[in-house]
Amino acid sequence: VQLQASGGGLVQAGGSLRLSCAADRRTFSTSAFAWFRQASGQEREFVAAISRSGSHPGAEDSVKERFTIHRSPAENTVYLQMYFLKPEDTAVYYCAAVPSSDWSRQAESYRYWGQGTLVTVSS
Repeated sequence: VQLQASGGGLVQAGGSLRLSCAADRRTFSTSAFAWFRQASGQEREFVAAISRSGSHPGAEDSVKERFTIHRSPAENTVYLQMYFLKPEDTAVYYCAAVPSSDWSRQAESYRYWGQGTLVTVSS
């Protein structure tokens, strides 16, 4: 199983980015997905997640008014759309998947991980 994360880059504060997590069709159709992030010198933290059906998205409090997660069955891809980015959003963002109908905030619950994509927000 491979998860291919992409879409990171350098953006000014207040800008937007869309991260993508591409999966194979079987993984996509059987899994709940999540995004985590890890800033330099800090622990990995939960950002957002979506259930297998796509009906129960969730996000961490600091981003839930600015980030949205959705999944595209036609593309076998999960997206994290990020708006109004802040310097404190700077981190490596990882997508993760678990063969389950529902998601978790706990990183250890996820079986598959992408390679990470760097998001840098300048002030």
